[in-house]
Amino acid sequence: MLNAADIMQKDIMTVSPETTVEELGRIFIEKNISGLPVVDSSGGLVGVVTENDLISRNKQIHIPTMLRLFDAFIPLEGFNAFETEIKRISAKVAGDICTRDTVNVSPDTGLDEIATIMTEKKLHHLPVMDKKKLVGMINQHDVLKGIALEGTGK
Repeated sequence: MLNAADIMQKDIMTVSPETTVEELGRIFIEKNISGLPVVDSSGGLVGVVTENDLISRNKQIHIPTMLRLFDAFIPLEGFNAFETEIKRISAKVAGDICTRDTVNVSPDTGLDEIATIMTEKKLHHLPVMDKKKLVGMINQHDVLKGIALEGTGK
């Protein structure tokens, strides 16, 4: 059975939290990639930024329903999501737009578990961490290559 160490990309490009969204867009287009880890100056994982993060900056915003009571406005639903959307739309740098609550795997995580995580959590990119150190990235294409390799018995 293959594991994360067998299929992960080891030579990975990273961006800093200060990388602008314009730079991110250029990198995604020029390198033909769809996601990157965001790391701080010490190499610690801050989050993962994807094409979808950039695309979602341009989506229509849902304004929550408000109830006016005397001189106060009371949100009825979705106010926290509204605040998150406003922050995302106004983001200027990777640190503002990246997903910080990442799902990570270790180098010895099996291919079947990786596929399960990606499917159930609807993820396209998984950081591979070894003792809090980023050692690789796995995307859906890597998983497909692993499935093909297992199918050939190699």
